[in-house]
Amino acid sequence: MTIEIEVKFIATPEGAEKLPARLAAWPNQHSAPQKLTNIYYETPDRQLRRWDMGLRIRGFGDSYEMTLKAAGQSVGGLHQRPEYNVPLEKPELAIAQLPAEIWPQGCDLDALQAALQPLFSTHFIREKWVVTYLNSEIEVAFDRGEVQAGELSEPLSEIELELKTGERAELLAFAAELAEMGGLRLGSLSKAARGYGLAQGKTQPELRPLPVLKAKPKATVEEGMSAAFTLALSQWQYHEELWLRGDKAALREINKALETLRQAFSLFGTLVPRKASSELRQQLTGLVEALAEKKPQPSICFTPLWLQTQLALTNWIASAGWRPFIDSKTDAKLQSSFKRFCDIMLGRVSADLKETFAHVRQLNEYQDKLTRLQRQLLAAHLLAGAYDETAVAAWLGEWEQLAHAIKTHQEAWLDSYRHQALKQPVFWKNGGA
Repeated sequence: MTIEIEVKFIATPEGAEKLPARLAAWPNQHSAPQKLTNIYYETPDRQLRRWDMGLRIRGFGDSYEMTLKAAGQSVGGLHQRPEYNVPLEKPELAIAQLPAEIWPQGCDLDALQAALQPLFSTHFIREKWVVTYLNSEIEVAFDRGEVQAGELSEPLSEIELELKTGERAELLAFAAELAEMGGLRLGSLSKAARGYGLAQGKTQPELRPLPVLKAKPKATVEEGMSAAFTLALSQWQYHEELWLRGDKAALREINKALETLRQAFSLFGTLVPRKASSELRQQLTGLVEALAEKKPQPSICFTPLWLQTQLALTNWIASAGWRPFIDSKTDAKLQSSFKRFCDIMLGRVSADLKETFAHVRQLNEYQDKLTRLQRQLLAAHLLAGAYDETAVAAWLGEWEQLAHAIKTHQEAWLDSYRHQALKQPVFWKNGGA
């Protein structure tokens, strides 16, 4: 088994064209382009997908290799997954050759093998460089071709950076240097994920409202904070894909995701010193300002500012970039109960909303307070995951109804909706863990 650590870029033709010259800045070994075909296998009931596994046979020349990728972690465009590779004499599955311990207890391998069928395939030309960057060796692979499932297909133009030896931080630093050339964006979806999407016949996913964050049980404040930033980044990248596919409404969700990130910095601002995130927050501000310009175009997703901001955020989350800036007292707070932190912060959110809307009468007054309401609702989404879902939905629903009425100028209903929201019972504890 190996742990694959890589960063994936989607490249425009212009960005891909610049790659060889950019890589010449570092010592590297180049390999000639090679034609590769991958066939991905799955059962009719998507059993591997439910196990968060991917299984493929790769053909290159007269050689074949079976690869199984198991459950791992993905933050931004940084992917870390256990990978098992088995050379094959012919392109036929032989899952019994994989380590027995990777399968769930009680798995019938013979039955699983019999059920596995080709689901989708990828066909591409791969050109490779092995780059020496600082103390690390990084394989750079440029793939151009297509993903195909039945009659549906999508083009592939990816640059993958895989850490062969060295440090993850150096991989991300190298990625940030490549970002300067433009024409790149982070690829949050693997080839397999894109193939599964095509196999399901979904060529255009739907908008995904910001969910209530579900941190793991008994999470620490630090774990909850990391989960909050990861959720917002995921929302951003999900809707980036939709915007680039022509869904104009996705831009609204991108802006909401960026505001969610800023709210997360605000929520945890008493624990993370501003200097720990000052450069990152400046980049976010620059993006928000760029998107506020008249009719921003999806091409902004391939600019250095966009990519470097996502890379910086990915690195900040993956490496716990706040840690060098905290003392022992703050560390103790970060290791305390996230649930208790949420109790306290939700109490503050509620108090602020009650004060803000206690004495509002005119439409223009409501409109002046709409931005504050929207920001507090985003904060509540990051804090409300450990409580009764019905109570949370009711509380959020009343305030969201008021926000919608303000946006759509439902003047006759504003006072009624305001009173309904203000009298909502709390669903959190104001004290105790």
